[in-house]
Amino acid sequence: MATVHDIEANKIIEEAAKSLSSLQSVKPPVWAGFVKTGMAKERPPFRPDWWFVRSASILRSFYYSRGPIGVQKLRVKYGSKKNRGVKPEKFYKASGKIIRLIIQQLEKEELLKKAEVGVHKGRVISPKGKSFLDKIAAGLSEKPKKKEEKPAEIKNG
Repeated sequence: MATVHDIEANKIIEEAAKSLSSLQSVKPPVWAGFVKTGMAKERPPFRPDWWFVRSASILRSFYYSRGPIGVQKLRVKYGSKKNRGVKPEKFYKASGKIIRLIIQQLEKEELLKKAEVGVHKGRVISPKGKSFLDKIAAGLSEKPKKKEEKPAEIKNG
């Protein structure tokens, strides 16, 4: 049985986004169509389903994390460099509100849970969240691959 480690990241994220869009708790707020995802961005995201794609990406990030992680670490992960014209580029963190809301929505669906390990506190992926992603990975590995077309033979004559 295939796990998340065996499948390409973008394939899992796209399939997980489709699955997350059908859940009750995971839905974009009203203002999500107008907001930028960080200070370094010039425009809002182009894709209409970007909220679900970001949710799936965050869930996958928790799958790979070793301990509890919080909003600040994810802000750094999703941050980017700002084009400042003639001045050198500078790194800015991503929007914390978007990440925080997505984490809260995933927690409401019981895909994430709060945890505290020593001085580190944050959230970790729950067993339900792991099985959610593993089922998606298993489904992707079972899909039949497209047959490669053979080039037409050239006949001399």
